[in-house]
Amino acid sequence: MEEYKDDINLGESVVKVLKGIYDPEIPVDIYELGLIYDVMINEDNDVKVLMTLTSPNCPVAETLPREVEEKIKSLDAVKSCEVEITFDPPWSKDLMSEEAKLELGML
Repeated sequence: MEEYKDDINLGESVVKVLKGIYDPEIPVDIYELGLIYDVMINEDNDVKVLMTLTSPNCPVAETLPREVEEKIKSLDAVKSCEVEITFDPPWSKDLMSEEAKLELGML
């Protein structure tokens, strides 16, 4: 069981979880893909994730947010997790990390 001295460590753990979740159509994790817009953690260790999808018609629109929520909730220190989907701003390739662009041969 991990101990958290502050929410920075918990934030790092949440990011590590996000980096383990992949868009099934693209061999890059959702964090590097730029789908995660914000991660907020309050003093009670309630986590809120603001994320987007590659398109509103994304085939994983139902399952991906649920997977994010369940995997973050599995961290011992997390009390609750809420995932909010937004398309403002819409996702674009510009949001991808250099690592993701390199992985996909875009650099």
